[in-house]
Amino acid sequence: MNTALSKDGTAIAYERLGTGQPLILVDGALCSRSFGPMPRLAPLLARHFTVFMYDRRGRGDSGDTKPYAKEREVEDIEALIKEAGGSAFVVGLSSGAGLALEAAASGLGITKLAVYEPPYMVDDSDPRAAGHEAQLNHLIAAERRGHAVKYFMRKMVGVPAMVVALMQLMPGVWSKLKAAAHTLPYDAAVMCNFSMPARRLASITTPTLAINGEKTDARLRHAVQAVVKVLPNVQHRTLKGQTHNVKPQVLVPVLVEFFAD
Repeated sequence: MNTALSKDGTAIAYERLGTGQPLILVDGALCSRSFGPMPRLAPLLARHFTVFMYDRRGRGDSGDTKPYAKEREVEDIEALIKEAGGSAFVVGLSSGAGLALEAAASGLGITKLAVYEPPYMVDDSDPRAAGHEAQLNHLIAAERRGHAVKYFMRKMVGVPAMVVALMQLMPGVWSKLKAAAHTLPYDAAVMCNFSMPARRLASITTPTLAINGEKTDARLRHAVQAVVKVLPNVQHRTLKGQTHNVKPQVLVPVLVEFFAD
């Protein structure tokens, strides 16, 4: 494990794998170096790039200096880019894609950017687009971590109640989700409470690949389509047969092709 110091002094834990041009992976909600898609994705990408896989602040071995602001998470990525030599490719998944877009809009040394299904709620008919950050903060302040995870799963992601109930019967999984529950408001803040900052995204000139799965939730497909409409330098790919839980062996060849082009 390595450590990068962010601008506010927070220690950000990361691992470096492989050789080649540097590539930074940015996780979504509740995930870390040891839990979620990155442990399976990083080794495949490390065959082509020097991969930086890190714990977002408040998770795993990284620090969590208060007060939180999404700008601090952008500075965390800036610290990793410095560790990488001053510039890097960046890949963001889910709310990590929203963070990666914010980092690009902040003018960091991102040479190319790939984002998979940033969960902006762009459908006018979707009643779930407001108030999430406040509700999550309320649950965390009350030390109701399990309730915060259930709120995120049921009200925000739309996971069926039966699936959430089954997850609670898996101690290894549920304990890891609750361990990172206090960072759920961070993701809501990063995602602008899940509304798309169109003007902010329109300022991004970094070559970007926006990706969605063919079988993913319609809300997420619409979100990617909305991102594609506002980014000035963007390509769009739909991955056949994929959902929000994209298979690494399907995603990696698309990323390799984009970054190598």
